[in-house]
Order: sequence, then structure tokens, then C-alpha cells
Amino acid sequence: MVNGKKTVVIGVTGGIAAYKALDVISKLKKKDFDIDVIMTKSAAKFVTPLTFQTLSQNIVHTDMFEEPRAFEIQHISLAKKADLVAIVPATANIIGKVSNGVADDLLTTTIMATKAPVIFAPAMNTNMYSNPILQDNINKLMKFGYEFIKPAVGRLACGDSGEGKLPDADFIAQVIESMLYGIKDLRGKKVLVTAGPTIADIDPVRYITNRSSGKMGYSIAEEARDRGADVTLISGPTKLSIPFGINFINVRTNAQMLKAVLDNFQGQDIVIKAAAVSDYKAKNYSKRKIKKSEDEFSLDFISDVDILKELGKLKKNQILVGFAAESNDLLENASKKLEKKNLDYIVANNITASDSGFASDDNRVTILSRDGKKVDLNKMSKREVARNLFNILSQR
Repeated sequence: MVNGKKTVVIGVTGGIAAYKALDVISKLKKKDFDIDVIMTKSAAKFVTPLTFQTLSQNIVHTDMFEEPRAFEIQHISLAKKADLVAIVPATANIIGKVSNGVADDLLTTTIMATKAPVIFAPAMNTNMYSNPILQDNINKLMKFGYEFIKPAVGRLACGDSGEGKLPDADFIAQVIESMLYGIKDLRGKKVLVTAGPTIADIDPVRYITNRSSGKMGYSIAEEARDRGADVTLISGPTKLSIPFGINFINVRTNAQMLKAVLDNFQGQDIVIKAAAVSDYKAKNYSKRKIKKSEDEFSLDFISDVDILKELGKLKKNQILVGFAAESNDLLENASKKLEKKNLDYIVANNITASDSGFASDDNRVTILSRDGKKVDLNKMSKREVARNLFNILSQR
């Protein structure tokens, strides 16, 4: 964990989705968060406190007037201890209470007493969620600085379908982890990232592309988001989930990526081109499927627009970072690209490595800067590569 262990107080309220809070706690514990749980009396009707105690590895708090185990007032001690308070799931009842200043149990008094960020994850019947009274309560709390995780759309426990479903535990855990990320040096900064491959069509059914999974670019975008940046991610086709809290733009071709990048380039502080853009396209696109006629077949290809080079011509105050995926003469080729495309930094990686690079969760790179500095990063996760990259950029 970045910058020390954090404490999350999880408030569990009386909804059928209460059991899903167990999975949230499990995921946060695996990330080395310290977890304290407060359960309302209604929540204890759905899942026993012992179950939460087992997963959180801490005593579960249910009664504001229970005999204290130390000389402390529970709701005050928990309020001070918390780095973040998360209500999972949040019923209409708890939202209504807090929005109207009601503090009549351990959870509501803790929320009222804490100065830590508070985030609600609503889960309820879709008609309850759309009720204007509830929506007014949510808007009121948001004006006061409380955060909300928007519920998912799907089939609910009552049999209805619509908005009101608690999002996946992994998603909730990611939001909490992001809020508590220990480095916030990019607050007020705008970061543009490109990721994934692009596609060059040959005919209506055939195209050329490359093996880029998009994992490196997505990791960079997530690191920038967690450090407080306003992030725009422009991505070619991937199998990755769209990261939360990011302005996401989906593209397919070189031309679409070029337009999206140019539309968003001005006003950015940092631009990182991690996408593997197709260098070539078919000289003549066939509007009809090319039929097989001979044993051999050839196509003519022409160069497509070099987006990174175009940005090098346009940049003013932006920090411009490129990637060099090479199979030989890694540093020599990367250095030439750095100079030719007017970059500030370039991240060079050897695509022939069997244990990192394309499709892998890990990478092994060398970061070169315009002033001649070189940083070698041995094999590590792509998220760790992203963290190290921003550590270098933040020194500029």
C-alpha cells in the first residue's frame, strides 16, 4: 500500500445486499486495509456479526450502548480512527437519516462525528431509488461533500429489473482504494492517455492489427486517476473493463484515434501515448470481400498518420511521453524516436521478452528523458511501472 496502512470503517445496513459487503471486506483486507465494521440492528438480521468479525479480523460494532472494551466512546473513537467511512449497502433509510441530521444509532452518530470522507453505495428496489425524496436526499448529501457510488442496473432480489443493484464488490473496493491512494500529486492536472491497438481494415471482414492488450495504458490511466488527475483515456479495442472515474473514449482506427487525440490535446498537462497504433494501412480498401482466387495473394500497404509525431509538432507546455516497443537495438531505436518525435520522455520495452510485455500483467522497461537521463525498471507489474513513471514526471 502506498504511504502506510489505512483504516476503513464499513457501515452495513439492513438490505438483502448486506452479504455482498463481506466480499468488499475480503478484497480490502487482501490490499492490507484495516477494517472496522458497524452493523445496524436490521443488518444483523441478514448476516451475523460473527461472519463480518471473521473476515475483518476485528470486533464488529452493533450497539452504541454496549459495554466498552476500553475507556472510549465508540462512535467518537471509530470516527477518529477512520481514514474513510463506506456504507455498503446503503438503504434509503440510512441516506434519509444522514441527510436530515438524524443520529440515533452507532452508525449514524459515527458518520456525523467523522471528518473522514464518507461514501455511500446505495442498493434498493428500483422504484425506491428513483423516488424523488430519495434523490433529493442524495443530492443534498452530495452538496455537503458526501460521495456516492451509482448503483448498477439489473435484476433485483425482489424480481424487478432496473437501477438499484449494488455494484460488484471488486468495483466498490477499487473506488475505496482509489480514494485512499497515498499520493495525490496530480490534483488539478489533466492527463491524456492512449491505449490498446488500432485496426486497419482490408475489406469488410479482414483487417490488420497488433497484439497490444491495452494493459499498460489502462494501468497508466488508473495511476493518474488515483493520484488525483482529471484523466482522459482514448482506447482501441481491448477486452479490459472501462476504468471508473475516467473520461473514456472508444476508438477503432488510426484516423479515429487521431481525431480523438487532437480534440482533447489542448489544455492537457501530460500526454502519454501508450497505444500501439497501426503504422500501415491497405493502399486500396475493398468495399467487397476479397474472394480467394489463387494460392498466393499480395496487398499493397501505405504508411498511416504518425499520431505521436504530429503531437510533437503541436505541443506547447504539455509533457509528451511516448512508448517504444522494440525487438532489437532497444535503447538506440528509442533514443532516435525520442529526438525525431520531439518527446520529453520515452518508455522503451523489449517485445521479445517471454515473461513481460504484450498481454502480460508485467513489464520490464527503460525510461529515457530528453535531458539524457536513463532509468531502468526491472520486471514489475504494469501498475508499478505506471507509478514509477509518474514519480519521474512529478520531479519535472
